[in-house]
Amino acid sequence: MHVLVTGGAGFIGSHTVDALMARGCEITILDSLEKPVHLKGKPDYIPKRARFIEGDVRKRDDLLRALDGVDAVYHFAAYQDYLPDFSKFFHVNSVGTALIFELIVEKKLPVRKVIVASSQAVAGEGVFRAKSGRIVAPALRPLDQLQSGQWEFTDADTGETLEWMPTPETHAHPQNQYALSKYSQELMTLAFGRRYEIPSVAMRYSIVQGPRQSFYNSYSGACRIFSLNYFFGRAPVIYEDGEQVRDFVSIRDVVRANLLVLDDARADFEMFNVGGGVAHTVRDFCRVVAKEYGREAIEPRIPGHYRFGDTRHAVSDIAKLRRLGWTPEKTPADSVHDYRLYLEQQTDIEDILDFAEKNMRSLNVVREAVKGQS
Repeated sequence: MHVLVTGGAGFIGSHTVDALMARGCEITILDSLEKPVHLKGKPDYIPKRARFIEGDVRKRDDLLRALDGVDAVYHFAAYQDYLPDFSKFFHVNSVGTALIFELIVEKKLPVRKVIVASSQAVAGEGVFRAKSGRIVAPALRPLDQLQSGQWEFTDADTGETLEWMPTPETHAHPQNQYALSKYSQELMTLAFGRRYEIPSVAMRYSIVQGPRQSFYNSYSGACRIFSLNYFFGRAPVIYEDGEQVRDFVSIRDVVRANLLVLDDARADFEMFNVGGGVAHTVRDFCRVVAKEYGREAIEPRIPGHYRFGDTRHAVSDIAKLRRLGWTPEKTPADSVHDYRLYLEQQTDIEDILDFAEKNMRSLNVVREAVKGQS
């Protein structure tokens, strides 16, 4: 099988490339190597046997060349950041996805499956249950609530804290430019796939962790930030109160899911949550990282800062993917261990630790509550 992997130099894409090549697949990678994600250019882990095209998924000629002779497509290329350049999210994410289907239909390309990466961000704040049993799907927490250091969602009728629930694929409530563009990709994948009889799958990933996450991408998350702090013997900052719940999944489990939906016709024209199956608080996850680096004595700082636009709790319901026979096998501790081994192989990383924090502060993403939390 000849497989095109857009964004194949990136985190999820490159690991999927490795697994496909181990199967004996012929691989074409299309990647723009855009900074700051690829700040130092083409990564050395890209297999030499793969056909590599440095190009843009928005450019018709680049994409048509990459699609030549292809049997299946994994579409991971995406723009993700906190920048307010709203149009770029849709220009890259939405237009790139539309162009893949456009060329397949227009040129009558014999592509047998298209698998498109989406994000847990599409679910927004997810779903909650009031003590009365009523299901609530809240929007973003108001700015004045965050500024006062009140982190939880509460019942408008009783004032009681709402209980978070695992969010199924049927729920979508995107609240920012990235999530909106990803939702558009899901809709296009399933609608165009059905309409033109191109077996297609959308994968809504939770927080994926493991080696090769970009050191310079502000969006790449807690594993990188906590690991770098403990690697250098510094106390990491935890936003809000550290009791926000997250859904962490290993890149190894994600790759298994990616290969499963390529093979299994039951996945065609469906969308799947891909998560870790176990909820963890950010504070607990920080302890996992501290233990891996032997830094349990260094307590994290919880000064009451918050990132504007962050979800309070985010956990995906993965029952649908489990029904295909997939289940997560790796723990957050496994992912952190793999990441530490990767980090220890790097050089010239002294500048990494403050890069994302300074960037987010310059964009006014990281803010401080009036009443800090201890």
